[in-house]
Amino acid sequence: MIEVRLKSILDNDFYKITMQNAVIKLFPNEKVKYQFINRGKHHFPEGFAEELRKSVNAMAELKLTKEEKQFLRETCPYLDLPYLDFLGGYHYDPSEVHIHQTEDTLEVTVEGEWYRTILWEVPILALISELHYEMNHMERNSNDAVIQKTLEKAEQLQRLRVTFAEFGTRRRHSYKVHDLVVESLVRNNTSGNFIGSSNVHFAMKYGVKPIGTHAHEWFMFHAAEYGFKMANALSLEHWVDVYRGDLGVALSDTYTTEVFFRQFDKKFAKLFDGVRHDSGDPIEFANKTIEHYKKNGINPLFKYIIFSDGLNLEKVEEITKACEGRIGISFGIGTNLTNDVGLKPMNIVMKLIAAQSIHGDWIPTVKLSDEHGKYTGDPKMIELAKEFLRITD
Repeated sequence: MIEVRLKSILDNDFYKITMQNAVIKLFPNEKVKYQFINRGKHHFPEGFAEELRKSVNAMAELKLTKEEKQFLRETCPYLDLPYLDFLGGYHYDPSEVHIHQTEDTLEVTVEGEWYRTILWEVPILALISELHYEMNHMERNSNDAVIQKTLEKAEQLQRLRVTFAEFGTRRRHSYKVHDLVVESLVRNNTSGNFIGSSNVHFAMKYGVKPIGTHAHEWFMFHAAEYGFKMANALSLEHWVDVYRGDLGVALSDTYTTEVFFRQFDKKFAKLFDGVRHDSGDPIEFANKTIEHYKKNGINPLFKYIIFSDGLNLEKVEEITKACEGRIGISFGIGTNLTNDVGLKPMNIVMKLIAAQSIHGDWIPTVKLSDEHGKYTGDPKMIELAKEFLRITD
């Protein structure tokens, strides 16, 4: 019998928690839609939707424990106490999730108030990934092999003298593999270069720092609400209003890095500790970032870049050599840690696709990214965004 269940309401990426706190403060009445995007064109076996529905329905039973609430209160003092009380009473509502399967094609959408539905994306992707391997009877490497491979990567990263975090929740092979990976990293973290996990549950379980700030949806929503030209600046302004200097890493590529740096002026460049790279050439991005800081009279060595785009050890080494002595760096490594088990990782995402205006109509959202393959949204709206933001291919 197949049974894939989440064990904790905190089995989610930290930036979902930090964004939910901000959404409750600033946008408590807004409604949104999310859609599952099967980038890898994976085929789903008969009965997949029914099993996913069971797993999603079971999430209604998850509840923040007293210990989890205390962990957040002690570890994340920038989260408002009223928010922690809200989270203490929060339950997933499975009626917000719509699942449909036609032959081997899976459709999943989420719709509802943004402050409620914001938590669905990551666990749904993790459930789809784990069910995919279970229902296709795909056998992974042994636990010992997973641990050994993880330790070998940790040793190589230690030799490079770089700090890194685990960012692999959404496309992990399974909860079990994720657990083995984080446990192995923590147990053998003699140099201290493993600095935390994006997964709040595992951060708590193993006593490491939960890591994350905001995701593309934060900027995508602002574009729908205020227009493409204001999206980056208002997203950053609102983030600063809520967190007052904490959680100071800005995501740069929702509407291309070129556009981002036009609006990431001296004020933001000084206020934010650094930026996160998530698409396009990482070396080119590093050079642009260093140049931008210098142009604004800021020493790049006082700032840092978090690289998080499809990283493997070869990429990490290349980036480290290119940035050494020029700017601070750190790495968020995802699928290469939590789904390197001898099977092909899934290429799946779930994106915000629309926000409801005050008049009740739905405004499509788009993400442009620094890679055309990562563009998401209505093609007409993508072209409109490119025109407004003066983006030429």
